[in-house]
Amino acid sequence: MKRFLVALLLTFALQTAWAIDLDTAKSQGLVGEANTGYLAAVNGSPSADVAALIADVNRKRKAQFEDAARKTDATLEQVRLRFYQLAVERTQPGHWYQDTQGNWRKK
Repeated sequence: MKRFLVALLLTFALQTAWAIDLDTAKSQGLVGEANTGYLAAVNGSPSADVAALIADVNRKRKAQFEDAARKTDATLEQVRLRFYQLAVERTQPGHWYQDTQGNWRKK
């Protein structure tokens, strides 16, 4: 029983250690900058790790967008659009972004 618990704990520790980060996900073409200002999966259904990454990044972005809108008297939509524009400018070559029509483009 003790060995089972140790193995189980090691499995969880390794899964956490192998969780994908944003730069890796972008480099692998798994995620890109959506035209909504949020992060999105580029193709199909993302893995659980990638879906968790997307949810975490988007939760943080939403909070930042709401805070910026309050501070600047802008609408949430205006803040998201400006963030999207800046994100596309900063997108590295080889990474993905959505154009304004929703088509994925590789920079």
